[in-house]
Amino acid sequence: MGEVKTFRITGEIKKQIGNMKFSKVLNGLGKDQVVDTLYSQLGSKHKAKRFEIAIAKVEEVKAAPEK
Repeated sequence: MGEVKTFRITGEIKKQIGNMKFSKVLNGLGKDQVVDTLYSQLGSKHKAKRFEIAIAKVEEVKAAPEK
């Protein structure tokens, strides 16, 4: 099994009332997993369909070194 990584996803939700920008930090094994989790969470919270969610960037966030 792989190592759990932290990703920051930015983009916007395009709805009739206007566009809402978002930035979300999620944990997962890879980019595909965190993108699916993002679609699920935003769809549940904002009633947004997948085609209404535009992802601008998915980047891995490096953790601070532990002491």
